[in-house]
Amino acid sequence: MSETVVEVHDFCKSYGDFVAVRKMSFEVKKGEIFGLLGPNGAGKTSTLECLEGLRKPSGGSMRVVGLNPATEFGRLKNQIGVQLQSSGLPESITPEEAMKFFCAYHGVDPRFDLLDRMGLSTKRNNQFFELSTGQQRRLSLALAMAHHPAVVFLDEPTAGLDVATRVELHDLMRELKTGGTTIILATHDMAEAEQLSDRVAIMLKGEIVRSGSPLEITATGAGLTKISVHSQNGSLTDPQINFPAVQQKTAKDEYQIFFSSDIGPTVAAIIDYLKNENDALIDLRVERPTLEDRFLEITNSGGAK
Repeated sequence: MSETVVEVHDFCKSYGDFVAVRKMSFEVKKGEIFGLLGPNGAGKTSTLECLEGLRKPSGGSMRVVGLNPATEFGRLKNQIGVQLQSSGLPESITPEEAMKFFCAYHGVDPRFDLLDRMGLSTKRNNQFFELSTGQQRRLSLALAMAHHPAVVFLDEPTAGLDVATRVELHDLMRELKTGGTTIILATHDMAEAEQLSDRVAIMLKGEIVRSGSPLEITATGAGLTKISVHSQNGSLTDPQINFPAVQQKTAKDEYQIFFSSDIGPTVAAIIDYLKNENDALIDLRVERPTLEDRFLEITNSGGAK
């Protein structure tokens, strides 16, 4: 059994009369990438801030690498890396100075190699305010990872990044995972979460309404599978055609597109129809519902199964 490094049990967080998070429980294993997903106001940031020791829970319990973030932050700070949506760095500090400062705080040698990897090798002596938004994000990520933390918290890590840097960050996250680092990823990018996360939890109105692997979550619900078909003679364009389990139909370019609740009978019927019509199949594509499709279904239904 893998070691549990993050434990949350009946966690609650309130701000006055407003309840941001209510009775939340989950665990994260060592070396796991855990996606925390939800619309704005779902409680993701409040959860992260309490796990990071920046705020105190209103109820329940939390443990990160066996430590209570609210009362043992002095011991916890060297065990976690935090990348926030807003860095809070002084405008005049340079990436090289920031790296030296953060590494001195954690008692490790400066990781200038991370600046190079994040594409900041030519910006090491530029002041923070001179950096683009994407470069500022890359710097905050390098600082979060510089002291080899056991757990890294990433809040919208790729916001404002170009495609090449996003790919580099994803590669770095996979390397960290392979080395045993646990990553808590809060993101609005469903494709990113689906690609990287071992498990995800979908939050809505302060509660976890779904959790599991991206495959487990996309395999449930009413999500329809998209079947795109391109045939030589275009016999599928007949609007009177009805295939089993097809609930919606549309067309795009040379493809007829069917949305099915049961792909087996649908695909079999399509192939039989083309044979009977002496129409040759050129291309057939089956696309299962994505995590984004399922996320929208869950949030639009208010969390109902």
